[in-house]
Amino acid sequence: MPKQPRPGTDAVLSLQLSVDRTSPVPLYFQLSQQLERAIEQGVLTPGTLLGNEIELAGRLGLSRPTVRQAIHALVDKGLLVRRRGVGTQVVHSQVRRPLELSSLYDDLEAAGRHPATTVLRMSTEAAAPAVADALGLGEGTEVQRIERVRYAHGEPMALLTNHLPVGLVTCGTPELEATGLYRVMRAAGITLHSARQSVGARAATATEAELLAERPGGPVLTMARTTFDDTGRAVELGSHLYRASRYTFEFQLLVRP
Repeated sequence: MPKQPRPGTDAVLSLQLSVDRTSPVPLYFQLSQQLERAIEQGVLTPGTLLGNEIELAGRLGLSRPTVRQAIHALVDKGLLVRRRGVGTQVVHSQVRRPLELSSLYDDLEAAGRHPATTVLRMSTEAAAPAVADALGLGEGTEVQRIERVRYAHGEPMALLTNHLPVGLVTCGTPELEATGLYRVMRAAGITLHSARQSVGARAATATEAELLAERPGGPVLTMARTTFDDTGRAVELGSHLYRASRYTFEFQLLVRP
């Protein structure tokens, strides 16, 4: 009787995987790229078992170390995870977010990623110099501070810190855990018009790493954004951290005429 595939591996077996041995591109990289595309396109959905290295190696006529290297590359990217007693399993594809004036909540929802939020803190505080400067306020002016963790499919994706002028919006924890901040602002009659934004990277602190399910000192992407309404007023300063293993920013570059 022919051997039956393990539950969850049908999608993997149906993939049209192939490698070009005449190409200068390493075989492991060719395989990892094909598997990554299948994950990003939703062909291999979260929870799919990849099958063991021997099965894949035999099917493609590759050595087991080559297949192991391809899988290891995707584990490092956070697309696959090795679970004891289960095998190698698809986790989630990275969130690819365009650099435009949209909220992470809206982007995740549009991608079918089931966003969820935990509010860590809502308070008022005296604006530090950088916050006051970004919002066009006097130093020490009271501002609203909101800290949240944003999840996709139950997995932490980002640590969000926002400062807003006091009285700009009236909302509580239930509203912010049910939807995105930009939706709350629009519902309050604020028309978001433009933003000034910078993107960087640094190492996560122990507290940040714990909240984001990363290792202390692991890489995180940073984004600082000041958002303006249609009157030119600064309405929000966002200081956000994203898991580098789960998140990328996409740029569109145009040639200046």
